[in-house]
Amino acid sequence: MTVRLKDFYADWCGPCKTQDPILDELEEDYPDVSFEKVDVEEDQETANQYSVRSLPTLVVENDDGVVERFVGVTQREDLEDALSEAGV
Repeated sequence: MTVRLKDFYADWCGPCKTQDPILDELEEDYPDVSFEKVDVEEDQETANQYSVRSLPTLVVENDDGVVERFVGVTQREDLEDALSEAGV
């Protein structure tokens, strides 16, 4: 099963910059997870598809669909729980 973590962000977003180091650590520790950064300024279509209204928005999904969605800076432990729930 494929597990993805989509990070919806914008370059001007301060909280997004706070989120980045947490995601960088997770990406190192979870090589089987596909981490995707989506710049909402560049890819509004995908942002609309996921109904992104606030930044950062993180979406954990697997082949069955969205497992969990987080809005705002999210702690590592919460993301690890969602990745586990998604099948990692």
